Amino acid sequence: MLVIGGGPAGAATALRAARAGLDVLLVDRAVFPREKACAEYLSPEAGRDLEELGVLAEVETAGAQKLAGMRIVSDDGADVTGRFAGAHDFTPYRPYGLAVRRSVLDTVLVRAAERAGVTVRTGVALERVRLEGGVVCGAALRVGGRTWDERSRVLVGADGLNSRVARQLGLARSGRPRRLALVAHLAGVQGLGDCGEMFCGRGWYVGVAPLGGGLCNAAMVVPLADRKAIAQDRNAYFRAKLASLPELAARTAHTEIVREVLLAGPFARRAQRAAVDGALLVGDAADFFDPFTGEGIFAALRGGRLAADAIATALAGGGAATRLRLGPYVEARRLAFRDKRVLERVVGLAATRPVVMRCFTRRLGARAGVADLWVGAAGDTVPVRALFTPRHLAAFLF
Repeated sequence: MLVIGGGPAGAATALRAARAGLDVLLVDRAVFPREKACAEYLSPEAGRDLEELGVLAEVETAGAQKLAGMRIVSDDGADVTGRFAGAHDFTPYRPYGLAVRRSVLDTVLVRAAERAGVTVRTGVALERVRLEGGVVCGAALRVGGRTWDERSRVLVGADGLNSRVARQLGLARSGRPRRLALVAHLAGVQGLGDCGEMFCGRGWYVGVAPLGGGLCNAAMVVPLADRKAIAQDRNAYFRAKLASLPELAARTAHTEIVREVLLAGPFARRAQRAAVDGALLVGDAADFFDPFTGEGIFAALRGGRLAADAIATALAGGGAATRLRLGPYVEARRLAFRDKRVLERVVGLAATRPVVMRCFTRRLGARAGVADLWVGAAGDTVPVRALFTPRHLAAFLF
């Protein structure tokens, strides 16, 4: 089995597959530890997956910051705070989410995969997916000027938003809205508490979360149409956007950007299919819409579980990883993320519309416990369908 990509999706898939007795090679073009353009947020439910992988305690002691909930601020300054372990009937796996640097998280996961028996090779790039008779049979890999063919019974594309595996297989599709993310580590932000924060502007938003040691992650999502302004001076653009919201202008006036502003996107990607004969896609390579609800790392970890289970079953007894035999992965993935994808799209589209967010923020704050319920759903601890029961819907609307 060959896994392309050593982020949370690839490492989780590889680790679980190795535990199932498969021979696994994981490659990544980067060398760990590495920085990554990411909000660096894990929902409370992601803790369940980290625990199953055997790394939750290690991640928490390596500097992860606990987040008790989320604070949402509309463009006019109105705000509301919801807590994961709040006033609702659902008990989260952990009463907190985590903010942790990807340089820490990814390294922990890759090392855990190695301990499980995965062969890990970094600094290795994908040159070409190999097919025989329309079936994926491996890949051509490259280190420096040397290229070789690596055969595999199944190839896993876990190479992120702009997946080369998905593109080479003709599966990559783009959608709307087209957005970019700029992510910085800031020192000196005032007023950081025990919750993450989401600030919404006209056509854009930014999430802020403490990383410990006086640092915070600031992940800004802006229209693709701003790419020329970003290219002229990424730091200046980033600071100007922060300064356009009064609260953030005051709290970030004397901050320092301690890591270069990283760029990711465009967003709204969805593979035509998540599995073909001989290969499947996991994590952002399979689907990514918008990061407002912080879905990415949780979906990568949970998707890794689903992928590894399906692969182990498909290959059992000398079987082949055909599209049909990998079908249970596609269906399990659809069911696991279906409801959350609806919420993700509704909130992601509303977040950049000031009138909508002003109304949404005030409604969340109008009744005790409503904000906790919605933040819990965004944090994967409350079923999305619970938001739309008559009782909970009435609490939001009236």
